[in-house]
Amino acid sequence: MTLARLRAALAARTPGVAPVDRIAPAHLPPGGFRRAANLVLLHERTGEPHLLLTRRPLHMRRHAGQLSFPGGRVEPGEEPLAAALREAQEEIGLDPARIELLGRLSETLVLQSAFRLTPWVASVPYPYPYVADPREVDEILHVPFSALLRPGAHRVEQREAYGMNLDVHYFELGGEVLWGATARITWELLGIWRTA
Repeated sequence: MTLARLRAALAARTPGVAPVDRIAPAHLPPGGFRRAANLVLLHERTGEPHLLLTRRPLHMRRHAGQLSFPGGRVEPGEEPLAAALREAQEEIGLDPARIELLGRLSETLVLQSAFRLTPWVASVPYPYPYVADPREVDEILHVPFSALLRPGAHRVEQREAYGMNLDVHYFELGGEVLWGATARITWELLGIWRTA
């Protein structure tokens, strides 16, 4: 698989929609789901694709210490892709002009914070001079696909949220655990990568 083939595979499919319509009104979060967007950033290094993840600082109110993709809330009047690009520029110093947009993955629900999240996939030249904003990012990690695809790295557990049983994905990455919406998005990306 190459990034060019991934772009073609993403273009040939219709991304899924978050299952908001399956949630009974009594189980909806107060005020409904807020919109958010993120960038699933890839680069090739020594012939292998890598995934960029950020570690959120421990002082943050939401998702402290967790691994995530650059991204955040969609502001009023803002398109999801514009929000993802803006957030990536703020969090890791990524110039939007330097990315190659590859496509979109399925919307997903962020179970801990009631966001409806739209993920966009893009490639970035390697190396790139990222600059982490210490208010939002403790560390930038570059995870090879081989670590994500390693036998035993992935598992799924069931969790009840919003009145539904939902799959919660986990990836064991050495001493790190990637889980939640970020792991669910990663699992979808890897499925496309393996079959395209």
